Amino acid sequence: MGISALTPPTRPEDLAETHLEFPDNRLLIELCGQFDRNLAQVEQQMGVHVLRRGNKLAVLGDKIAREQAAAVLRGLYARLEAGKHISSGDVEGSIRMGRPASEMIRAEGEQIEMFQGGAMELRTRKKGVEARTEAQKAYVANLFSHEMGFGIGPAGTGKTYLAVAVGVTMFLSGAVEKIILSRPAVEAGERLGFLPGDMKEKIDPYMQPLYDALNDFLPAKQVEKMLLEKRIEIAPLAFMRGRTLSNAFVVLDEAQNATSMQMKMFLTRLGEGSRMVITGDRTQVDLPRGTSSGLAEAERILKNVKGVSFNYFTSKDVVRHPLVGRIIEAYEADEATSA
Repeated sequence: MGISALTPPTRPEDLAETHLEFPDNRLLIELCGQFDRNLAQVEQQMGVHVLRRGNKLAVLGDKIAREQAAAVLRGLYARLEAGKHISSGDVEGSIRMGRPASEMIRAEGEQIEMFQGGAMELRTRKKGVEARTEAQKAYVANLFSHEMGFGIGPAGTGKTYLAVAVGVTMFLSGAVEKIILSRPAVEAGERLGFLPGDMKEKIDPYMQPLYDALNDFLPAKQVEKMLLEKRIEIAPLAFMRGRTLSNAFVVLDEAQNATSMQMKMFLTRLGEGSRMVITGDRTQVDLPRGTSSGLAEAERILKNVKGVSFNYFTSKDVVRHPLVGRIIEAYEADEATSA
């Protein structure tokens, strides 16, 4: 157990304290977590000690760390007051964001919540989705403020997941009339041969990550109905040729596997009232040897074009299992020494 209400951690006598009082003891218990694991997480990651004294918490440490930890704890308590629950991922996200707080500003038809101090939540039919790092927060903000946005970085940083969440949010608020999700049907280093079934059955294995994201945000029956009504479309990149995508939120996933010609074709599909998001990982190109990636070319050509935003993620933005971030860092270090 990281902390104890009975046995305070050993500390220098001159270590300063910040005192926090929480009126609802039931919420305070949930804030602390089972066996005080949430407080232990704050201790370990923020370099402070936390003592529980009745309905109060004392945060001990140097001034900056103490104030930041106190702000995180206040913000987490405010989440509980708003009727939300706290997971270890929420604690991690609050620590990364630095200063979540209690007051919320609503916009886009009551579908977006901005927490003062930096935290951001997208509200979908099934759950709220939060930006958990500064890079994610900037990415989401740019997707709302720009007609075209690029999200570039390693796996697990939430590029596609947040893009789909923004698309669902904008659809529910009436900002767009449909959601179109696409990715190149390129095999990841394997030859799977001819797949059985009709066209949908052949391409669905490639599109499954997009279905997974949608099902996280919308009830399954609603997703099925919207697919039948063509208000949601999930299709390979090759199916985009010849179309003009108007009043739609369009996502191209795994864009590093689009050729230069495919990328130009896709980008020029943008129609009136639409938003377009392109996500990819430059380190996971599965195109045949000698074929250049359209993502790299688009990044070079469009970097100074008005209305286009670029957001970059690193291993520090990985929000999957912490080991994923360390794996990515190990690969990056190996590539650096091999170069």
